Amino acid sequence: MKKILVANRGEIALRVMRTARKMGIQTVALYSDADRNAPHVRFADESIHIGPAPSAQSYLRGDKIIEAAKSLGVDGIHPGYGFLSENAGFAEAVEAAGITFIGPSAYSIEVMGSKLAAKEAVKKFGIPMVPGLDEAINDVAKAKAIARQVGYPVLIKASAGGGGKGMRIVENEAEIEEQMTRAISEATSAFGDGAVFIEKYFTSSRHIEIQVLADKHGNTVYLFERECSIQRRHQKVVEEAPSSVVSPEMRRAMGEDAVKVARACDYIGAGTVEFLVDEQLNYYFLEMNTRLQVEHPVTEMISGVDLVEQQIRVARGERLSIRQEDLKINGHAIELRVYAEDPMDNFLPSIGKLDRYRRPTGEGVRVDDGYEEGMDIPIYYDPMIAKLATWGPTRDAAIRRMKDAIAEYEIKGPSTTLPFGYFVCGHEAFLSGNFDTSFVKRYFTPDLLKSADEETAQIAAVIALKAYEQESKRLKLPSSMYSRWRNKR
Repeated sequence: MKKILVANRGEIALRVMRTARKMGIQTVALYSDADRNAPHVRFADESIHIGPAPSAQSYLRGDKIIEAAKSLGVDGIHPGYGFLSENAGFAEAVEAAGITFIGPSAYSIEVMGSKLAAKEAVKKFGIPMVPGLDEAINDVAKAKAIARQVGYPVLIKASAGGGGKGMRIVENEAEIEEQMTRAISEATSAFGDGAVFIEKYFTSSRHIEIQVLADKHGNTVYLFERECSIQRRHQKVVEEAPSSVVSPEMRRAMGEDAVKVARACDYIGAGTVEFLVDEQLNYYFLEMNTRLQVEHPVTEMISGVDLVEQQIRVARGERLSIRQEDLKINGHAIELRVYAEDPMDNFLPSIGKLDRYRRPTGEGVRVDDGYEEGMDIPIYYDPMIAKLATWGPTRDAAIRRMKDAIAEYEIKGPSTTLPFGYFVCGHEAFLSGNFDTSFVKRYFTPDLLKSADEETAQIAAVIALKAYEQESKRLKLPSSMYSRWRNKR
């Protein structure tokens, strides 16, 4: 594999290209009208225009992407995440064109792309499932009967897609019909598939996922868990690895079950098996994401494994060089998704120009981004600016580094989730590890960001002063030098 096209944009396109370059592989970037001068386009060895700014006319045009790949003699296509990364038809078309799809087979994507089909595939392995009805339902009377059986509250959930779309929490029987109609309508609109099912809704639960890797020779390993319970609108904002509540025994059990899920659909490449964990630390299978996850850096930081490199090696037909017994957890890592959103206004998008953009640096700090100062955050795509991740030998050290990194991160223009991340890292519930997916609802209000903002500003000032002092020492400038120059004018 000598040349890879990355069928994506922004920070994930750059992240994939950096590993490809390290492996001596040439890269091709796609760009829409909105991304003509984006960093991922300049970084690639070659680039090709794919269409107008709207994703439906550019990054979602699988036919045009394959045509571009063929014209440039590409050996493989990496889909990143989002866009066409979990589109079975695209994966199949790539392979049919004689190009390697750097990801799982179309079959695996199709099976795991439907939550109902995924549940059916893994049932035979005896993996715990959330109580409910594991089949599509549109009969209100039947829905009421199931809800009474499992007990309220229940969750009406779309079988296709993700991102919190097509999901409705129902507190009592009087709400069933209306919420079911809304869930079906939203699922149809978002995914073209109105199938919904019913699960028990746990009012206090955690979202914990297991990273898996599988090759084409029957070898599958798990790379431990990620804690993803800090969410807004059912979408993750802060993730960490490992989880503070998972014991070695629970980790092994969840990991082995995740491997079984991967084998249930003949999985190859990097994938993630998601579990819901209740208050008693019982875990239940939710779904499998058949792609690289946004939060993959925290797994890389504690395992020392480059997941993109492994994806490419597996796609080339290589055997995994990693055995389960070789994998060890080293330290702790936390990731904050830096979105152009306003936490003071219900996390609504806050697009605009990056008037000032300065990344944090230092030991244990990693920034995966796709923007530079002066660029605009386009309205057409996901508003994530960057993934900010920090590592430390302990959880407390990783949290401390995250707070310092947030304070050092300078973004002027759009509002961002940086203040929210600082708030999370300073909250007792997060520090103690005693939190769940209701963290935002239970603890967060916009007013609480004011004190966090003030503390962040104070730390940022201290960091700036230290940086100035270190630079002055490096240059060995006498403190009176500036005044002498000024007086001689």
